[in-house]
Amino acid sequence: MSTLYPSSEPSFEELMAAQLRRAPWLALSLALHGLIVLVLLLIPREEPDADSAPQVRLAPTEQAPVIDEIPPEPEPEPDIPPVVFDDVPIEEPISDVIEKSDIVSDVENVADAESAFDWTGPNPAIGIGGDAGGKYAGRPGGGRRGRRSPTYDTTHAALEWLARHQDDDGSWDADEFMKHDVEGTACDGAGNPAHDVGVTGLALLAFLGDGHTMYGAGEYADNVHAAVKWLTTQQDPDSGLLGTASSNEFVYDHAIATLALVEASGLSRSRVLRPYAQRALNYLEYHRNPYGVWRYQPRDGDADTSVTGWCVLAYKAGQDFDFQVNVQALEFAAAFLDQMTDPATGRTGYSQRGGSSSRLTGDHAERFPREQNECMSAVSLLCRIFMGGIDAKDPLVEKQAQLVLAKPPRWDEEAGTIDHYAWYYGTYALYQVGQSPWRQWQKSLHRAVVKTQRNDANFRGSWDPRGVWGSTGGRVYSTAILCLTLQAYHRYARVLIR
Repeated sequence: MSTLYPSSEPSFEELMAAQLRRAPWLALSLALHGLIVLVLLLIPREEPDADSAPQVRLAPTEQAPVIDEIPPEPEPEPDIPPVVFDDVPIEEPISDVIEKSDIVSDVENVADAESAFDWTGPNPAIGIGGDAGGKYAGRPGGGRRGRRSPTYDTTHAALEWLARHQDDDGSWDADEFMKHDVEGTACDGAGNPAHDVGVTGLALLAFLGDGHTMYGAGEYADNVHAAVKWLTTQQDPDSGLLGTASSNEFVYDHAIATLALVEASGLSRSRVLRPYAQRALNYLEYHRNPYGVWRYQPRDGDADTSVTGWCVLAYKAGQDFDFQVNVQALEFAAAFLDQMTDPATGRTGYSQRGGSSSRLTGDHAERFPREQNECMSAVSLLCRIFMGGIDAKDPLVEKQAQLVLAKPPRWDEEAGTIDHYAWYYGTYALYQVGQSPWRQWQKSLHRAVVKTQRNDANFRGSWDPRGVWGSTGGRVYSTAILCLTLQAYHRYARVLIR
């Protein structure tokens, strides 16, 4: 065996010791590094604040686009339910509730309520300038007559004609009313049967305007009761719509009938009728455009001054008799009238600022020239007065009053000046203005309306439907709205602030 190699191999420790003997600097290095680590471990450290702690973010795999400003989200369109107010329960159909034998149970102290206008309850803000009962205080009540209206004989004859031509179910038939003329020459002047609800509402308003209510001692209390009863049978119990949407202008009929039901309920102080009137108001709120006003179809974004005028009157009556009414809707109506009114002239348009009234297609505008009246300016003026926020010193009052006064009532078939609708609004607007404009207007009104009332046989008390909308509403419409027009002396108290 060779002696160059030991008999056994060296261990790991022996090898390491040999290496250290050859390189003493390595041991020194290890010792120094160990000392440094020990010193560092002995130094106390402060925990960093949460706000100052570094944030670790994971970078996306793709670079995101840089957005300088986040655009706002579009405002969602409101979801308008069919009924917007508290539910108004109707326990029984009104045809089973409002019967003459039960009618006295619907109001307290009926024996003392001969006049519906003798109450001393709250006088609503709209009644500034009126007596007890607010703006309705001037009406004769329950068969009792106060001061005799200068148009009493004319309006009384009109009510007699309307009473003779009322159907047994309480309605007025726009196209077949002449079936009641069983002797002599039957009346002509049929209207569109689609508007039975509307003409019934106008006729009911004429009786209410003369002071006849469901509980009154007046000679036409039965007529009022029957008309109210029929209108409630025409109401959809879910939507509140009076009648149907069978014509393009059905909302006119509904708005007029709503005004009539609200007045009938309020003036008669009827708790039974009240839910029906409230539901009718609810439908108008459903029909109204979001953040806007009204026109023919519900919430279609379109609007006009004419439909809006009737809706404003219904809403204001609702406020007068403490119904639930969306006050903001009246604010939108005021803003819309501002939009439709030319500030320089004061003229209010139908659907365009400073425009003219509406006419049917065909030769309607040729037979009834638009420039013959200022109907929309009169609608605007009356609505502004009733909604408040305007007084007699407002320059717009004078401008619009002068515009209306410049086109007074004139019964001239050849010239196409007959417009019962414009005369209705013009009369009520100028009665509120009073003073010289009213004195001038009523002279023309008497010549055009009082002197043209029919006084022969079955026609006695009515007016021929020769005006702009006569073919639509017929003789019932013309008679009812002109009767209402001549009731301006007492139908509403003057409320324009002076």
